[in-house]
Amino acid sequence: MAARANWKGYLKLSLVSCAVALFPATTINERTRFNIINRKTGNRIHNQIVDAETGDIVDKDDRVKGYHVEDDHYILLDDDELNNVALESTHTIDIDAFIPREEVDEIYLDESFYIVPNDKVAQDAFAVIREAMKKRDMVGLARLVIHRRERLLMLQPRGKGLVATALRYVNEVRDEETYFDDIPNVKISSEMLNLAIHIIDSKKAHFDPSKFKDRYENALKALIKTKAAGKAPPTPPRHKPSNVVNLMDALRRSVSPASHGKKSASSAKVTKSRAKKNVPRRSANKRFIKKAS
Repeated sequence: MAARANWKGYLKLSLVSCAVALFPATTINERTRFNIINRKTGNRIHNQIVDAETGDIVDKDDRVKGYHVEDDHYILLDDDELNNVALESTHTIDIDAFIPREEVDEIYLDESFYIVPNDKVAQDAFAVIREAMKKRDMVGLARLVIHRRERLLMLQPRGKGLVATALRYVNEVRDEETYFDDIPNVKISSEMLNLAIHIIDSKKAHFDPSKFKDRYENALKALIKTKAAGKAPPTPPRHKPSNVVNLMDALRRSVSPASHGKKSASSAKVTKSRAKKNVPRRSANKRFIKKAS
């Protein structure tokens, strides 16, 4: 069954507009969920909303949002007042500008949504906007109020539809210098760098999300199945990485045939050459790096 639309309204480009619907592009429905249980009785526990001072349970009709001003004083806001905050972006995705995709820093990307035309009349205008964006290879910037918050959106064509990716605002992204400034400038030898580059080259691949499974989720389901069968859960494996005492030695061992389970053609030549000429290990590694790179 198709997901329910998060929002319905209009997509607008200058004087061109069309009815569209917004759907979540991702889901967490497959994640294992738990209830909180009373260990003594085996019964579920229900959370209740209570008055912080009196301890009395507060009925749903008596709950209202409050903005803390000072001490114990709050500004109360009803749902109707929140819903009536007048912004055009509550009902319309108005594309303000078009920019190259590479100008958007990945750190600003948040959740994504699919945008589709919402009726037959909208299909032509929707297709025109989508195809024009494809031709210019640009992404659009727009705003939309969703879940009572105005989000900055990056719109880009995807197949027959559009993808809207919510962008974080500048004040939501922490300054990297706060975390990176204390990292010292380290001088790295060319030999170490070349060894590390070779390791990276040996692990080159293409992104295929189907190859990556949620191993924790799978282990969690296996644990539940084991306990449901009345068996004791397995002892978890302990994977503790060894301390790197000598970085150069660790890098050399990483590029050795044993670390990959097979000999590469280049490493085989190095071994053969070392055996013939009886060259020292260090010089052999230098020739290996040169050939590999």
